Amino acid sequence: MTQQTAEQPSTARYDQPPLLKVAGLKKYFPIGGGLFRATANLKAVDDVSFSVYPGECFGLVGESGCGKSTLAQTVVRLYEPTAGSIEFDGKELSRLSDRQFRPMRRDMQMIFQDPYSSLDPRMTVGGIIEEPLRNFGFDNRRERTRALLQQVGLNAYFVNRYPHEFSGGQRQRIGIARAIGVNPKLVVCDEPVSALDVSIQAQVLNLLRDLQREYGLTYLFIAHNLAVVAHISDRIGVMYLAKMVEIAPTSQVTTDPKPPYTKALLSAVPVPMRHLRRERVILTGEVPSPLNPPHGCRFHTRCPIAADICAKDEPVLREVAPGQMAACHFA
Repeated sequence: MTQQTAEQPSTARYDQPPLLKVAGLKKYFPIGGGLFRATANLKAVDDVSFSVYPGECFGLVGESGCGKSTLAQTVVRLYEPTAGSIEFDGKELSRLSDRQFRPMRRDMQMIFQDPYSSLDPRMTVGGIIEEPLRNFGFDNRRERTRALLQQVGLNAYFVNRYPHEFSGGQRQRIGIARAIGVNPKLVVCDEPVSALDVSIQAQVLNLLRDLQREYGLTYLFIAHNLAVVAHISDRIGVMYLAKMVEIAPTSQVTTDPKPPYTKALLSAVPVPMRHLRRERVILTGEVPSPLNPPHGCRFHTRCPIAADICAKDEPVLREVAPGQMAACHFA
């Protein structure tokens, strides 16, 4: 499904059933109206469907505020879904009670965006990494913690230090060690490099790929930078205003995107060689409010090729090329 190189073969196993299958997922937040009655719903995630296969890195990209992080937190049930289905490893998560879901948290770990607020400043690095190991009954926790620190490129003697003694890149490595320590099947990476310097971003991305190959991990990787997502992902989902507008292998998204929104995102990616630069697609207007999204295609108010049908009928996500799905009337 994706172009692979001899140096970096994909670990995705598309011959197996999906590890994560999301269907018609919605997450609405009630707004206003006091304590017992809402006057409106903020549609953060609105009828999103996709699948992630074992060993795959599925990238999710879109502008800030499009619902990527809300989608990720709903998948791991930090938010309860408003509607829809979340099937993980053959089990329907949305119907499980908190007590039934707790043992499954070992298989679904998360790396958070902000490496400063995601680590408890009152705990040592050893305590931070050991906490999930203790919760799920692992033995030899101190030895395992030291080994995890070394695997993410940090010294084992850092176990007795506190988060404020580390840089942003080092803190994110600590967060990665905490996430992989319990041997999860799925790791949700919620913009794990957006708060880091560019040079550190590359180091963390390469670390994530190395860990994926070593542990056979499956990633749901979220970022607003298409170049970052393309660097690590086997397939990419593109979101706009709480909707999925394209799902395709990385090679197809970066060479032959179908919806105008994906083309605009791709044109914004810097290209160092002048003769390979793309024509810049400038989007006009503001992103509509998720409280009152436009009728029809949600992108039509900013789309350079919008027609009358775009304002009337909402496009469905359909296959427009082998392995490539798009929600656009003119894809």
